[in-house]
Amino acid sequence: MFHAASSLGQQRTPFPSAQSPRQAQPGKQRDAFFDNAKYLAIVLVAMAHSWEPLKGDSRVLEGVYTVVYTFHMPAFIVISGYFSRSFDMRPDRLRRLVTGVLVPYVVFETAYSLFKRYADHDPGMDVSLLDPWYLTWFLVALFIWRLTTPLWKTVRWPLPLALGVAMLASVSPDIGDDLDLQRVLQFLPYFVLGLCMRPEHFRMVRTRRVRILSVPVFAAALAVGWWAVPRMDTAWFYHRDSAQELGAPWWTGPVMTLALFGCSLLLTACFFAWVPGRTMWFTALGAGTLYGYLLHGFLVKAGDFYGWFDHEWMHRPLGEILVTVVFAAAVTLLCTRPVQRVFRFAMEPEMKWAFKPDAAELARARERQKVPA
Repeated sequence: MFHAASSLGQQRTPFPSAQSPRQAQPGKQRDAFFDNAKYLAIVLVAMAHSWEPLKGDSRVLEGVYTVVYTFHMPAFIVISGYFSRSFDMRPDRLRRLVTGVLVPYVVFETAYSLFKRYADHDPGMDVSLLDPWYLTWFLVALFIWRLTTPLWKTVRWPLPLALGVAMLASVSPDIGDDLDLQRVLQFLPYFVLGLCMRPEHFRMVRTRRVRILSVPVFAAALAVGWWAVPRMDTAWFYHRDSAQELGAPWWTGPVMTLALFGCSLLLTACFFAWVPGRTMWFTALGAGTLYGYLLHGFLVKAGDFYGWFDHEWMHRPLGEILVTVVFAAAVTLLCTRPVQRVFRFAMEPEMKWAFKPDAAELARARERQKVPA
């Protein structure tokens, strides 16, 4: 994911995101390590979502689910922050934020709400852009985080401040559900951490020693996850509720925020340690993770609405393995170029008609087109 400092500085897309050949600028080269990490992370997201209807019948599966939920979204968010380091209020970057994050949110929040209303026969399901449903919360969060990037780059101690905000959010049940602000605030430290990171920080976890040490760390995490299943509410890992809403004393909110932050960073580092840095057969799919992320949810929810997961054999080990493989293959397919071409209108619209011409950008384009004498 983190190959060399030069190539790291060249790749500026958020995560998850898609960068089509049409968007790529000449001379810019994608980093195989980051594309590999994005693909592997989106596969983990799809598998974990497919386990949700099954995990209640298997302590082992729920333990694995807990471990995956400890690090897969933090890994997404750290990388999002890392690639937001250069974000400012320049008009072209604001346009990309609107077309690449805000517009997909509006489209898919509407689509998911309508899908639930009609596929799940839920006439009370309204389309509300203020109340993200299912996985669209991440787009709202990314939009807000990136808009606040200049602030976090200005303050003296950004990470401690972000942790303080997250801890306060964890004891504030009055925040409510608007824009899923609990998640926005409780996941904020991971984004700010990404803003603070440099290429050398990622290279530190890509050593042979860390790779070896990550094996017993993951083994211990799986053991703890299995032990915690009957003793801990999985909702803590979603970061969408305050401590009071989870039926816990208020002081457990800040404690759990710090504890989960430490655990998540440890497992995220172990995950990064095993991400290949060379070009693999799936590397190119890393450019289509936004498509896989937003589209696989329809398959998961369709299975839930239409009873695909209700078959008894699916709740046995072989059935759980089959579901895992099927959804890993499905999200892989959804990251491919043909799918990107079909859905690009919703996820990467150019929308030139909506924006004024930017004189500075036009000048930069003319400068790039000049042929050296």
